[in-house]
Amino acid sequence: MATILFFLILAISILVLSILFFLSRLKPYCECEICKGYLNSTWSLEFKNLCDWYSYLLKKSPSGTIHVHVLGNVITANPNNVEYMLKTNFDNFPKGKQFSTILGDLLGRGIFAVDGEMWKFQRKMASLELGSVSIRSYAFDIVSDEIRNRLIPLLKSNIHTVLDLQDVLRRFSFDSICKFSFGMDPGCLKLSLPDSDLQESFDLASKLSAERAMTVSPLVWKIKRGLNIGSEKKLKEAIKKVDILAEEVIIQKRKNDFSSQNDLLSRFMRNMDDDKLLRDIIVSFLLAGRDTVASGLTTFFWLLAQHPHVIDEIRAESSRVMVRREKETTLASFEEIREMHYLTAAIHESIRLFPPVQFDSKFCQEDDTLPDGTFVAKGTRVTYHPYAMGRMDGIWGKDCLEFKPERWLEDGVFKAQCPFKYPVFQGGVRVCLGKDLSIVEMKSVALALIRQFDFQVHVATKEQAPKFMPGLTATVRGGLPIMVQERREQ
Repeated sequence: MATILFFLILAISILVLSILFFLSRLKPYCECEICKGYLNSTWSLEFKNLCDWYSYLLKKSPSGTIHVHVLGNVITANPNNVEYMLKTNFDNFPKGKQFSTILGDLLGRGIFAVDGEMWKFQRKMASLELGSVSIRSYAFDIVSDEIRNRLIPLLKSNIHTVLDLQDVLRRFSFDSICKFSFGMDPGCLKLSLPDSDLQESFDLASKLSAERAMTVSPLVWKIKRGLNIGSEKKLKEAIKKVDILAEEVIIQKRKNDFSSQNDLLSRFMRNMDDDKLLRDIIVSFLLAGRDTVASGLTTFFWLLAQHPHVIDEIRAESSRVMVRREKETTLASFEEIREMHYLTAAIHESIRLFPPVQFDSKFCQEDDTLPDGTFVAKGTRVTYHPYAMGRMDGIWGKDCLEFKPERWLEDGVFKAQCPFKYPVFQGGVRVCLGKDLSIVEMKSVALALIRQFDFQVHVATKEQAPKFMPGLTATVRGGLPIMVQERREQ
């Protein structure tokens, strides 16, 4: 009895000390309007999304930069600051230990959660693999096969039925990225739309990991993790399921001859034998390749519903490029897709307004001053905000809120913009290696569906701006309900 009482008192003492330590580490309450608005959530009375409130504040700021003191966060939409962070003084703005702590349980030592030599090693390997002609061809074949044999048949079987297009696109991209990364087919897009333990566990792990970053102090989730309660208990269970599957795939590949297989895991296995690192690398690619593509396509179709003339232009362009095709519904080849400049412009314009990753953060390693004069103390989180940047008059002009693919065309030819005013794929040293693959995948899906189907978005959804759920990527709350119809004019 005395022993039980002793351990009970000890446990309570540890808990009390932890709470006191947590309270001592909280950011001091700040009386500025931004901090009060954040802490009291008064921004939600006027704005649907936190990113819209930040956009409003950044637009009002003369420098395009604001401070959220209670979060220890400097947020900027100034292209000069973005270039300084991502290129000019790159070494002083790493992901940082704070970031790797938040996402480390899910991503481990994967490329998106590390800095220094580990990042350089993975970056070099990924660059060699993703830059090869063979891997690009392999990826395109996977996407085309998924469109032809699953996506189109699914939509055809649900004509005049309301579907959540966001869910369909997430299933499509998850199947595709699993085939590309693992050489494994989870079958999420089969006609029955089956549940997938892997997809559900991956979704939950991503969501709960992102929620860690939104707490006022990391001690909140660290205490929960230490006690294995609440969201941290769920996160641990979800990651365990992802780990088990990844381990099983790696074990099976080692038993078989992976030397001639083309998936990303097999390619990496030829150059390394650290199974834990292999798991971390592949999970990182799953995160990047699934959520970003599905997110970008969801808001693209939402925009198309409001701008039918863009659909007409895409169809007209594809007919000109694919003039020798016997059937209007035949999928475009890789070469044909590259010739479709208006489609490319429409995709880029869509993710200018609705980037899949709405903001990205670094942690200042040493005291620094940004080009706009903002002082940044050592250890401060510095966030650049692509979502807000797409809404800045000073960057895109007075029509910045309009969906205008033409802004990307010069004499009918697509012209890329400066990556530091359009950091959707980052820029500088950490520019996204999968950019071209993701753009081709988005164009392939969009073109196939636009050429074959008409979509009627639910009226309320069509007229209301998207409301996003908290997460590592932009996910529309409530999905995107649409009714699919066979295309009337072909």
